[in-house]
Amino acid sequence: MQSELIIFTFFSMEPLKSVKWGFIGCGEVTEKKSGPAFQQIEGSQIVAVMSRNKEKAQSYAERHNIPRFYTDAQSLVADPEVNAVYIATPPSSHATYAIMALRAGKPAYIEKPMAACYEDCLRINRIARLMDIPCFVAYYRRHLPYFQKVRELVNNGCVGRVLTVQIRFSVPPRELDYNSTDLPWRLQPDIAGRGGYFYDLAPHQIDLLQQMFGTIIEAEGYGANMAGLYKVEDTINACFRFDSGITGSASWCFVAHESARTDRIAIVGQNGTLTFSVFDYKPITLDNGDGHQEFVVPNPPHVQQPLIQLVVDHLRGNATCDCDNLAATSVNWVMDKILGVFKL
Repeated sequence: MQSELIIFTFFSMEPLKSVKWGFIGCGEVTEKKSGPAFQQIEGSQIVAVMSRNKEKAQSYAERHNIPRFYTDAQSLVADPEVNAVYIATPPSSHATYAIMALRAGKPAYIEKPMAACYEDCLRINRIARLMDIPCFVAYYRRHLPYFQKVRELVNNGCVGRVLTVQIRFSVPPRELDYNSTDLPWRLQPDIAGRGGYFYDLAPHQIDLLQQMFGTIIEAEGYGANMAGLYKVEDTINACFRFDSGITGSASWCFVAHESARTDRIAIVGQNGTLTFSVFDYKPITLDNGDGHQEFVVPNPPHVQQPLIQLVVDHLRGNATCDCDNLAATSVNWVMDKILGVFKL
């Protein structure tokens, strides 16, 4: 059998004077969470957008004053004006588009999770390393003021030595979840990967905890489909251990009764407990020897802007961004371990 010859053109990434983004995907996340920020940051602009739906791509380009639109990802990546690529598609296509951009010598900024599985993350890492091109993942909560306040309280010793962390997340199913003929893409394994809403929401929680307490080096879990509304898991329980020695537990239920609705992480220490939410941004609460305190911390209107600012600064040679492909890969490893995808 004749082997395929793959020829790489190697790049040495020099700082960019101006970051000119091409968007692959122009869905809901790009409308407010991320898209406007790319235009508001100095030294950053959007020059092209791509969707397989021509009308959608054209409408997005016209509404956001973007010069060009495409219906083919390769055409966007090959655009000489595009020097960085934002991948805002469902996870099953992240590896394909990221590798496409990196092989062209263009940095990638990928929506979370980094890919549909741990193995796809390794594929992206291999090409990023070979090409020596930066790759980032949109774990933007790291850099929001709300979570920076959580880290500040922990680092200041407000709960003393941390003993354990507990994730609790429960929500009722949405009306769309009952429609087996047109399920949300997050519940379609061929588009979102295994795990449904778990793979969409848990990455933010896991990434935040790893940033605070170190890499999770052991994880076990049980996933089940309890309600039978769709094919993927709707209830997951897990335990894990960080390289710092701290242990933790977690439970996620996406088909719970309204009475069980919870979005809560508790950091339990020798001298107190700190609790916060990840998606609701409820007041951060601290209970210790000084009594009960609450902290209300607002976030910017475009929640990805602080991270996008850091990515742009990195690409222009003015900063170092820690939300890279290597940090993000460990999140996928933890999720795949919890779901029992592999036994490494």
